[in-house]
Amino acid sequence: MNKKGNKFFLANNFRLALNLGLDGVYIPSFNQKFDHLAFTLPNNFTVVGSAHNLREIRIKELQGVQSIFISSLFKKNKNYLGINRFKILKKCTKKNVVALGGVSKSNIKKLKLVNVSSFAGISYFR
Repeated sequence: MNKKGNKFFLANNFRLALNLGLDGVYIPSFNQKFDHLAFTLPNNFTVVGSAHNLREIRIKELQGVQSIFISSLFKKNKNYLGINRFKILKKCTKKNVVALGGVSKSNIKKLKLVNVSSFAGISYFR
């Protein structure tokens, strides 16, 4: 962790993240491997992953992630869920769920409808 309190995660490379002493690693939805379970992780090391459907959520749970980014909540792309399907997927896991995809200042109030504790979104921070 740096002086500002931000955490630094590396995508898809456990060995490098551990060697560099980073805060954690992000496992994308397309990564369905379990190799990283052989590594001994420090106590403060966080593993997060993303999912777009129930099958991918189950895989992320088996991969041992602490939080699951479920997308796409608002952004109308090939993985678009919308509020109702997002809520259904959220109920399918006990892991911490993070809303991802199309969150902006114009729809931030709609996050209360899905009852998430956190969100991520590039368009929100632009």
